[in-house]
Amino acid sequence: MLELTDVSIQYGSFTAVENINIHVGKGELVVLLGSNGAGKSSTFNTISGLQKPSAGTIVFEDRPIQGAGPDKIVRSGIVQCAEDRKLFPQMTVKENLVMGGYVHRRKRKQVNQSLQDVFELFPILQEKKDQPAGSLSGGQQQMLAIGRALMAQPKLLLLDEPSIGLAPLIVEQMFEVIQKINQDGTTVLLAEQNAFAALKIADRGYVFESGSVVVEGTAEELLANDRVRKAYIGA
Repeated sequence: MLELTDVSIQYGSFTAVENINIHVGKGELVVLLGSNGAGKSSTFNTISGLQKPSAGTIVFEDRPIQGAGPDKIVRSGIVQCAEDRKLFPQMTVKENLVMGGYVHRRKRKQVNQSLQDVFELFPILQEKKDQPAGSLSGGQQQMLAIGRALMAQPKLLLLDEPSIGLAPLIVEQMFEVIQKINQDGTTVLLAEQNAFAALKIADRGYVFESGSVVVEGTAEELLANDRVRKAYIGA
């Protein structure tokens, strides 16, 4: 479904990502592991069209998309949920969600159905639909950010550090929801530092260090890998 081949990303003379190869099959939940600055967010921004690769190819559903604009990439079916959520704090929960469905704005029935689907997934958002997004707790804001991304009905959902800054109980609930989104038919590419929680729900993973993929394998293989366990799981 998504194939990155020999992709490099540069900011001026600085190489943030070098010659990475990543494959995401339809229906999979794949995780990118690594510490801050390892290259995960740069990779996401390049897939989303926010950053152009300096080398390599990105193919989505058999079509090259490297260098395409973010609007075109959203219309193709790739939607990113950013690490810092980027909500509109003064707008209500419902208004934020409707903004997420902007790409389908001419299909009112479809947007309304997506809204109901999000409320079913996150009942608390329905309860607070008329409240400003800025008044929500951190966990609720993360739910809103994911819900807003789902409003665009993505084929591939990019989730960038969804657990960051959240309490352990909320993190557990968040990963259960991410797993349900995947099981309901949305392919998910997840960037995470919480390796143990991510690998519990993932099919496969890639470990980033200093802009390169240093280990890849199934979730079971990565959980059993001594290097991964010492660096990211603390065992």
